[in-house]
Parts: sequence; C-alpha cells; structure tokens
Amino acid sequence: MDNYAPTYTLHHLVRERYPRFIDAISDIDDALTLVYLFAALPSEKRIKSRITNKAKSLAAAWGAYCATTSSITKSFVSVKGVYFEANVQGSTVRWIIPHAFTQNMPDDVDYRVMLTFFEFYETLLGFVLYKLYNDIGVRYPLAISNVERNSASSVLAANIRVLSRETRTAKGMVSNAVAEAVAAANEVETAGGADGDGSFEDKKKLSKKSKVLIKSVDVALNRIANEDSDEDSNSDDEDDVDLSAPLKAALESISNAEQQLVGAGTSDEAGPSALLDDDATKRRRLFAGLTLFISREVPRGYLELVCLAFGGKVGWEDRDSPISANDPSITHHIVDRPKLPSSFDALPKSREFVQPQWLLDCANFHFLLPCSRYAVGATLPPHLSPWVDDEEEGYKPAYAEEVERLKNGEVIDTEATVAAGLVDESGDETSADDEDKKENDKSDGEAIVESSDDHSDSEEEDDGVKAEKMKKRKRAEEEETKELAKMMMSKKAARLYGRMQHGLDQKAKKVEDLQQRRKDLEYSKQKKGGKTIVKQKVERLKKERRD
Repeated sequence: MDNYAPTYTLHHLVRERYPRFIDAISDIDDALTLVYLFAALPSEKRIKSRITNKAKSLAAAWGAYCATTSSITKSFVSVKGVYFEANVQGSTVRWIIPHAFTQNMPDDVDYRVMLTFFEFYETLLGFVLYKLYNDIGVRYPLAISNVERNSASSVLAANIRVLSRETRTAKGMVSNAVAEAVAAANEVETAGGADGDGSFEDKKKLSKKSKVLIKSVDVALNRIANEDSDEDSNSDDEDDVDLSAPLKAALESISNAEQQLVGAGTSDEAGPSALLDDDATKRRRLFAGLTLFISREVPRGYLELVCLAFGGKVGWEDRDSPISANDPSITHHIVDRPKLPSSFDALPKSREFVQPQWLLDCANFHFLLPCSRYAVGATLPPHLSPWVDDEEEGYKPAYAEEVERLKNGEVIDTEATVAAGLVDESGDETSADDEDKKENDKSDGEAIVESSDDHSDSEEEDDGVKAEKMKKRKRAEEEETKELAKMMMSKKAARLYGRMQHGLDQKAKKVEDLQQRRKDLEYSKQKKGGKTIVKQKVERLKKERRD
C-alpha cells in the first residue's frame, strides 16, 4: 500500500511565497537554524536517519558556499551555540550552530511540527543553494562520490573539497569556451569586413555562424535550446538581425576579467577569488598567507569555516587533513588545553600556540591581534559581541579600546598584561609589615606637606567654593528652564517626553553600572590573594589581638 500513497511537492509554495530570489535569501535565517539543529540531533524513532543526513548535507553545502565565497562577516560563541552572520548577495543572514554536545531530546516537544517546518525549509534551501551554486558556475547538488564521502572526516570537509575543485574546474572551462568564442567572433567579423557589403547569401552565412557562436556558450545555449533551426533560418530570411554583437561584448568582458584573474595568481585560491566583491576580498586578506592547525580537542566545524572564509589554510588531526601536524608551514596551532603536553616539544618552533578565541576575535575586529593575550594557559580577554554598537550604547569596553589603539599603531605592553594573568599567588604576595611601612611613610609625607602648604590650601578652597556655587546656580537655572518648558507642553507631549527621559536615565544608569564594575575589576587586580589592603590590615589586627 505504501507504493500507492499520494505524493506531493512544495515547489509551488516556495515560488508563490518568494517571487524574487532576494526575498528567499532574506528569509532563510530560521531555515538555517532549524537545519543545523536537526543536523546535531541523534537519529531515533521520532527523527529518522534520513532527516538528519539530509540536514547535514544542507548544512555542509551552505557552509561550503560561505567559506568559498568569503561570505562570513561576524561570529560569536555563546551558551546557546555559535552565532554566525554572512553577507550573501547584499543580504544579511544570521544563524546559530549548536555546540558539538550530546543533545537532550525532551518529551514535551512536538517533533511533528518541527518536521513539518523542516520539510518546507528543505525545499526552500534546495532552491536557494541551486541558485547560489549556479551563480558561481557549479552544479548543485555536488557530485560527491562514496570514496570522497567515506574518506572525509566530516560532511563539511567533503563539501568544501569538492566545491573548491569544481569551482576551479568550472572557471577554467568557462574561460576556455569564452576565449574560443571570442576568437571565432573576431574571425567572422574579419571575413565580413574583407568582403565589403557582400551579397544576401554571405549575410545569411554570417548570421548562421553567429548563431553557432551563440550556441557554443552554455549560458546562451540554455536560452535558445528550445528554438528550432528551421524557424531560425526562416526568421533570417524575413529579418536579418545581428544577434551576436551584444553577446560578444559580454563574452569579451568575461574573458578579460578571467584573464586578469589568471594573471593575478596561479594558486588554488585563484578560482574562488573571482567570485568575491570588494568587501569579501578585504576579508580574505586577513588570514592570507597563514596556515592554521586545529588540535583534536578543539571543535573544528565552525573554526574551519571562519579560517577559510578569511583566506587562511587549515589542517587538523585526521587522515584527510591536507596539512600534517609536523608541517613547518604552520604559523598558528590552535590548542584548548591548560598547558602544552610534552609531545608538542617535537613540533617545529616556528609556530604560535593560541586558544580558539584568537581566531574569532581576529575575524570580528578584522585585525590580527597579538598572540600573547591568547597564549596557552593565559587568562583570555573578554569575548566581545560584534553586534553591539559601542557608540549607541554609550560605553566602550576596555579591550575594545585596547584593540582600537593597536589598530592606530600604538605600542601596548601586552607582555605585562599576560604576566599579570599568569603570575602565581606567591609572586603577588608582599608582607603585611611592608604594607604598614608604606602606609606609615605615606601618612608622614602627607603630614609634612599639609604643614607646609596650609596657606595655599586655604586660597584654593576659597576658589573651589566659588566655582562650586557657580555650578550649582547654573544647574538650578537649567532645571528651572526645563520645568517651564514642560509646563508649556501638552499632556500627550509631556507623557512622551517623560518616557524618553526615563529611557535615557535607564541607559545612563546602565553605563554607570558598567563603569563601576570596570573600576572594581581594575581595583581587584591590585589585591593580594583576592583581598584589599584595608581588609588585609583588619585581619592582621584581629590576628594580633587573638595572639
């Protein structure tokens, strides 16, 4: 009976809901998030293995496209997962990749509703990926053989490898076809110019040669494949129109662009770089020339996407890695351990060992940050969200200010900062007697200064009192002016003004809280064993009294 079950498709729903391709791109945020969620879920009774495999395939195809075209712009690791943002054909797309943990399957969730959404999103992403891959000259779905799929350590790695190969191959085939077509068009024009005006038969032959030229190109062939040659010949007799001129101009522009690409470089990245706009080209230069190796304890999926999207080369500890761990070309080794094992001593000394956050922060700030702040075992700087506008919030974190100074070319003593994070408690300790001596010396010095500067202090106090009175008077005048202005407002305007002022007060209070927390944090760094100097003195006095 299953063979006689009715079948249906959702293609018409996708075409009706998204009449333009840009509309579909702008609405795939939820689709990608759900697809990545199903790709991370285990296969059980409620979720078939076919669903999870299809979700993994769609997620890998999307990730491979973003990595190849350098579409990823921002990333952020949170408790929920890893947030990503990509710029795809001018549209901003955001999605979440769950952490690589064993997912809990709650019983109070209706998975049938989720499967219904997945069925529609599967069709939508199929349309979107087909169009995106077609725009870069690659056929979708990718022709991944069983050998390539089994030899790869992940579906994403297999997709990225095949897509890179297909992109280079497709660009080479198009370049050759365009060059041949343009050369043929030039020969036809030369022959036509030598014969002068020519007879009607010559023009007819020239028109037929032009149509052969058009059919030699895949794009034009798809457009005129349904036309019949007899109808073409009849139309030539009735109306002689040169159809090859506009196509020739387009072919020449494509050929020139690809020749410039070939002249720019002959590396493996030459093929995908033809697909990049100006912003993507700038992003791809960030890790250009760098080779990163991901250790086995680090989740490789999203880090590989970020590294490839920003122009770096990546390797990992597996059989299908293009780079081995002992390769001397490795510039950065990403490790997530409290300290390096002894086995790493045999590796080349020309590489930097950094924590995974270094890769994400460099991509978010679009700047290669110093590796010393992200060394193995070091206290990491705060992982700032790239979606927070510091100017709009009215507060800029200290680390953002430090990165801004680095971008401006200022030299910052990062070694001292790292040493403060790595130093032992025994190195921080100073004796209580030394603190008392310092405080006593400070109090004696202050007494001497006070005795010598009594006269000058009295004059400064008078000036300070006058300045304070002037500020209070000016503040009172401003408050009175505001109250008079509020009295002239209507009830509706006054209510709206009150809500606006309440929002501004809440924002100012939030900024003050952040600044106070920042001061407390900076002050806590100067503590001894997590205790302030005053608290240490109190504890010392209590101890002396007990003794």
